[in-house]
Amino acid sequence: MKIKRAMRVWQRHFMVYTKLYKSSIALNFVEPVMYLVAMGFGLGGYISEINGKPYINFIAPGIIASSSMFATVYECTYGTYVRIFFQKTFDAILATPVNIDDLIAGEIIWGATKSTLYGIIIIGTISAFHLVDSFFVLLIIPVVFLSGLVFAEISLICVALVPGIDSLNYFYTLFLTPMFLFSGIFFPLDAFPVFVGKIAYFTPLFHLTSICRALSAGNPAGAVEGVVWILVVAVLLVPFTFRFMRKKIIK
Repeated sequence: MKIKRAMRVWQRHFMVYTKLYKSSIALNFVEPVMYLVAMGFGLGGYISEINGKPYINFIAPGIIASSSMFATVYECTYGTYVRIFFQKTFDAILATPVNIDDLIAGEIIWGATKSTLYGIIIIGTISAFHLVDSFFVLLIIPVVFLSGLVFAEISLICVALVPGIDSLNYFYTLFLTPMFLFSGIFFPLDAFPVFVGKIAYFTPLFHLTSICRALSAGNPAGAVEGVVWILVVAVLLVPFTFRFMRKKIIK
């Protein structure tokens, strides 16, 4: 694998994105902002504080995490599947000097880039609402790129394993939705049985939410464990992603 050729794949995706960004923003930006407004101001009108913070301030960092996650997952599940089987984009790319490993690496890097882009947008949005307490919130930017690698790897593994595009619904319903609801975005997990928190600990969104919340509050030390967890998982998933995707593309 050569990083230069992988970046050519990234460049191709970026050029396509610049032509279609309006519809993508509608999907990945408007929805999290609606969650922030509806839950923050709506439900927040009935909840005074959580952990000493107004409810909208509590959920705002979690919206950064969830928005960056969904941006990557949409891109690297449905987007990748369509590029492989419907648009035949992968066939065209592989007719060039780009090999399979370069192509997979380009997909992963592009997924992480989408995560970073939407993370930055939501950081700017919640900052405009004065919902952050520290400039340490800017440290979230490299973290969402790192977590974007994890979400991209998980998504590509899913694409490699599902028998058809309709089966991606199981991934969203059985994995993403529970992770979204039970990662501490909208409420602390302390009220649940202990096993719920233990299960959540093994999900990347839980750690990304914790990191975003710690950095938004000006507590970088509280983000260290989560960063280490995400980094380790990103490395561990690399061989599985390449192995499964090679089999899917060759088949």
